[in-house]
Amino acid sequence: MSTAVYDARHDLAREGAISLLANAEYRNFWLSSSAWVFASRALAVVVGFQLYALTKNPLMLGWLGLVEAIPALSLVLYGGHYADKHDRRFTIIWSRGFVVLISIFLVAVSMGNDAGTVPLLLLLSFLAGCARAFADPAQAAFEGQIVPRHAAVKSGVLLGGGYQAMCIAGPATAGIAYDFIGPIGVYTVIAVIFAYSTIANFWIEPRPVPKSDKQLNAVQSIHEGITYVLSSPILVGSMALDLFAVLFGGAIALLPIFATDILNVGASGFGLLNAAPAIGALTIMCVSMKYPPKRHAGRLLHIAIAGFGCAMIAFGLSESFILSFMLMVVAGMCDGVSVVVRRAVTRLFAPDAMRGRVAAVSTVFIGSSNEIGAFESGVAAAVLGAARSVWIGGLLTLGVVAFTAIKVPKLLNLDLEKAAAERES
Repeated sequence: MSTAVYDARHDLAREGAISLLANAEYRNFWLSSSAWVFASRALAVVVGFQLYALTKNPLMLGWLGLVEAIPALSLVLYGGHYADKHDRRFTIIWSRGFVVLISIFLVAVSMGNDAGTVPLLLLLSFLAGCARAFADPAQAAFEGQIVPRHAAVKSGVLLGGGYQAMCIAGPATAGIAYDFIGPIGVYTVIAVIFAYSTIANFWIEPRPVPKSDKQLNAVQSIHEGITYVLSSPILVGSMALDLFAVLFGGAIALLPIFATDILNVGASGFGLLNAAPAIGALTIMCVSMKYPPKRHAGRLLHIAIAGFGCAMIAFGLSESFILSFMLMVVAGMCDGVSVVVRRAVTRLFAPDAMRGRVAAVSTVFIGSSNEIGAFESGVAAAVLGAARSVWIGGLLTLGVVAFTAIKVPKLLNLDLEKAAAERES
């Protein structure tokens, strides 16, 4: 590692959260990550709304979640192994470049925009999920090579804030743009943004591949990563808590139904509902820049997930757009606390040589729970109705929180400030 890179990393450790962006490499990483989130969330909105517009079938939204979850479950663990054995920056570049090509194909496919478009949309979503299985672990691991451990919470707040800001801008912009320029125009803009998120990584100096004393094949390496996570009550507890909360309590996949059939607000309203959780989460991120969750992080995590469940119960019972929007904001505030704590936990409790694999296991627990949760939501909505499936899921989420608090007391009593000090010593 060059002296300039070493000094830059130690400068990051001394600076406050906002001033981290004054560092050119960190700023490029943050901008690249934020652009990736913006385009990814916009893409999800457009594909989901286009599928429902073509089929009017809620189960199709479930199938969309499933085809995105398949690569997340089947490839992401290998993607984590790959990130720990190869140049993480270059892995980000080639995997995101592949998504640029997928976006271009979506433009071409949408020129037909009829029933024959549906299987192609699902196929391209599957391929995008394959690319994400390599990009996401590499990005999480690469962050650890740019930011030292004792700046992890500060960096997590900034990256989380950028993530949530783009989660607001992406869906809202895509939903409104869909009404004006249609799917072809939106997919074209998304392709350009994906291209920027790829190119920005060329302005970050490469980091060396982490060295390991063990010579393991892919299967052994993946097994080592899984075993490490499962042996840590803090890691596995935080991941499992989010997994079951999202699996049972998520309503995002059903928003096209609520916007179209229950609240009658169309594509623009759908985009705003989709962005509402991010508005709440971004609010929490702003607060966290001044008051990061450190000493009582474990208790705050449990309270936040319980609040998320309560918001979902009320959302399932609401027939008012304004009330539903506000409830999604509250749910986002709760999720924002969870995001900050989980990101810090993953960074603090994973050694450098295993960050890719730990991030991959986290993706299986958390990332794929979004897609599997979408499939579960689609099936439950088809059987029980959209509203009933959401409020029942909220009740199950409260049960998950109670069970985790009893079974994993180390997570309940987590102190991030103490954990960071112990790992720096």
